[in-house]
Amino acid sequence: MSTEDPRRRIPRTDRVLADPVVRRAGSGLAEAEVHGAVVAAQARARTGEIAPEDVVTAVVDELSGRGASSLTPVLNATGVVVHTNLGRAPLSDAARQALQDASGYVDVELDLTTGQRSKRGVAAREALLAACPAAEDALVVNNGAGALVLATTALAGTREVVISRGEFVEIGAGFRLSDLMESTGARLREVGTTNRTHPSDYRDALGPDTGCLLKVHPSNFRVDGFTSAVPLAELRALADEFAVPLVVDVGSGLLTPDPSLPHEPSLAEALEAGADVVIASGDKLFGGPQAGLLLGRAETIQRLARFPLARAVRADKLTLAALEATLRGGATPVERALHADPDRLRERSEALAAAVGTQVVAHDGRVGGGGAPGVPLHGWAVRLPEGAARALRLGTPAVLPRVHDGGCLLDLRCVPEARDAELTRAVTAALEGVR
Repeated sequence: MSTEDPRRRIPRTDRVLADPVVRRAGSGLAEAEVHGAVVAAQARARTGEIAPEDVVTAVVDELSGRGASSLTPVLNATGVVVHTNLGRAPLSDAARQALQDASGYVDVELDLTTGQRSKRGVAAREALLAACPAAEDALVVNNGAGALVLATTALAGTREVVISRGEFVEIGAGFRLSDLMESTGARLREVGTTNRTHPSDYRDALGPDTGCLLKVHPSNFRVDGFTSAVPLAELRALADEFAVPLVVDVGSGLLTPDPSLPHEPSLAEALEAGADVVIASGDKLFGGPQAGLLLGRAETIQRLARFPLARAVRADKLTLAALEATLRGGATPVERALHADPDRLRERSEALAAAVGTQVVAHDGRVGGGGAPGVPLHGWAVRLPEGAARALRLGTPAVLPRVHDGGCLLDLRCVPEARDAELTRAVTAALEGVR
């Protein structure tokens, strides 16, 4: 190698790591992360992509834009409130603060008055019972699937779980609730048909080998036309007659009835109709963190809490803190988005359209997350050229629009109004490359 070879001027790794500017840029990151950025910048210099003298600058640029987590915050401009690909429900300010407070040492299983060990999740349980008085007791686990497998395993074991064929649900990524339950040893006893199930279908299946009677709300699809299903009150009578528990999975976590979602069952309704235990997810219409909620009769909930599998699916301190704060902290972002004023949405959309020189079109949002399928959320969207979508997704902040019918649609339903100016700047920058 010639002594004039510019690669000889590439600074040594130890010297770059010791540079004060690099040290400041890498504060808060693991040593391996900073070292990797240095090695990558040196490699670029060796290939001639950057000058040797620019290695430190390249390292600083890389570290300055990198957090300890690779997850990128996104402005949800799709109009889908509970967007699974974006992490479902965004947390309220109260829940976010609770997460931060609980990230260190907290009294999750400690009575500070006595200094003795206490029961886990007491405050979250109390908040759930206050929000849903129809429940005698409550239990929180890691997610909705965990709640379902705990209930069916603890109550049925290897006996039969009786369920209507019309309630066999498959959710995202090919995940089937039936496969989940069978994986624990329970046997599914299918009754009725896809579109019609009658009380006699359940009666003929119930017997000494029945572990529990399960009703699942098909929250991500609808069957219309020549259909029938057995109301919960009638299932309660059958469960009493055959002395088996009645488990109801309402799915989306709506605590109480919402007039804007007339066909979406709530936990309160299911409990009032006689369910022994009702299951729901915490990060859908409930508006909180990922969690599995089990509410019902005290005897049944305590039986589930004592079952060994409960330890494997228990919720951590962060989930418990965020869940309690979701209940005690006022309206959630999900609730506000579901009930957004269409007139105000139009005003905001028109202001954005005027600022970037485009038009506003009528647009129906959706609940999403397997909740209220087919229910439109009437509103408005700013229509941009389809080519703007990629630039918006890769911009700062990242913005996820809806690409539809040859256009890029921005629905502001789920975008906090306080971020409208930031969104306008992001759209302006994205349009520069497509006009």
